[in-house]
This record gives sequence, C-alpha cells and structure tokens, in this order.
Amino acid sequence: MVKKLNILFIFVMLFSFLFPLLVFAKDIPFTQEDRDRLIRLEVKVEQIDKRFDQIDKRFEQADKRFEQIDKRFEQADKRGDSIERRLERLEGVMMWGFGLLFTTMIGLVGFVLWDRRTALAPAIRKNKELEEREEKLEKALKEIAVKDPNVAEALKHVGIL
Repeated sequence: MVKKLNILFIFVMLFSFLFPLLVFAKDIPFTQEDRDRLIRLEVKVEQIDKRFDQIDKRFEQADKRFEQIDKRFEQADKRGDSIERRLERLEGVMMWGFGLLFTTMIGLVGFVLWDRRTALAPAIRKNKELEEREEKLEKALKEIAVKDPNVAEALKHVGIL
C-alpha cells in the first residue's frame, strides 16, 4: 500500500512539473504588432549606437586636447628648466660679485689701518721727542730757579713750581 502511495505521489509530482511545460509549449504566433515593436527596438538601438559614436568622438577630442595640454606642460617644463639654469648662473655671478666686494672692503679697511699706523708713527716719535725735551727744559729751569729768585717766581706764576 505504501508502495502504491509512493508511486502515486511520484506520478502526481511529475505531472505537476510537466503540465506547465506542456501547456506553455504552444506555438506563439508572430503578429504585426510584434514586428513593429522589433522595428522600434532596432531604431532605438541604432540611436543608442549613434549616441555612443558621438560620445566616442567627444572622448577622442578630449584625448587630443589632453595631448595638447601635455605638450604645453612639457614646453613649460623646458622653459622652467631654462629659467632655473639662468637663475643658477646669475646666483653664481652674484656670489662672486659679493665675494669680490667684501674682499675689496676688507682689503681697504686693512690698508686704511696700516696707512694710519705708518702715518702716525713719525708723529708719535716726534711727540715723544718733544715731551722728553720739554721735561729736560723744565728740569733745567727748576735748577736755574733754585739759584735765581726771579726765575723761581716766574715759574710759580705759570704753575710749573
């Protein structure tokens, strides 16, 4: 009995799965409306293809513009490199110029100091000689003043004694 039920159950299950296939397996007629729909669909696909072609052309134009911009950047880089080299050369010239200027200034200060010493040395020697002579004269006058009261009074009057 169970066997019969199992077979019956399997038969019902198969029939329930196969029945929809048999029902929908009918020949579907191709109508004029279906043909018109296909034509409209083809037209829309062609329009979409045209739009894609236009978009492709725009991308190609954009690519060309980007290539032109890249070339301009390369030219700007070359100009920048050229300007950088010029600035480096100018910097070198300025450094040499400032070095020469400062060296000249230090040399000039050194020359002025040396010249001043050499110019003052004879005057300092002469001044020492005159001071020594003055001291000797003052000493001689004081010795004379001890013997002569008039000279002593004159020396007191000027502030030497």
